[in-house]
Amino acid sequence: MKNLFKFFFNQKKEFDMGKFLVVGLGNPENEYSGTRHNIGFEIVNHLCKSRNIVLSEDRYGFTGEFKYTGKSIHILKPNTYMNLSGNPTRYWLNKLKIKPSNLIVIVDDLNLDFGKSRIRPSGKDGGHNGLKSIIEKINTENFIRLRFGIGNNFKTGKQTDYVLGKWSSVEINSLEYLINTNSEMILHIIKHGVENTMNKYN
Repeated sequence: MKNLFKFFFNQKKEFDMGKFLVVGLGNPENEYSGTRHNIGFEIVNHLCKSRNIVLSEDRYGFTGEFKYTGKSIHILKPNTYMNLSGNPTRYWLNKLKIKPSNLIVIVDDLNLDFGKSRIRPSGKDGGHNGLKSIIEKINTENFIRLRFGIGNNFKTGKQTDYVLGKWSSVEINSLEYLINTNSEMILHIIKHGVENTMNKYN
């Protein structure tokens, strides 16, 4: 009986439910700064600035931490290319003992109009290479994703140029507001849960 109790106690301690890992996806080199594909970086940068957090270079990327509503919020900006995002995500989930359901991944989404965002508690990769890599490496689709709409206003064969292109002047006019709103959505997820946040923002 004692060994049985010890087993269940250790099972409960396997993950720390008081922690979240927030991963903003993007490509690391300067040439990709300010592109649509790097909106994940932009949102976590804003979130950190709003919490007075300075990211520091660490294993597999830039990391930071702050407390919010009694929980430890860990930030990760991977230093791998988008299609290898699963490696740093898996490493930090394991190192911090964070359950995948407490993982929030921020990505760009061609299937949503610019200015629209959607929160999902799980799902397929939707053709996004970063999500595909994460799903493969952590072996589950059951993690939170915040999808930022970048639209699909490009001609046939020009998808890559569009995704890796800079924001238009029209988009830039509302980008700061949208980034701030998406940062607030992340904090709302942590404080109130996914379902409540979906009802409020989706």
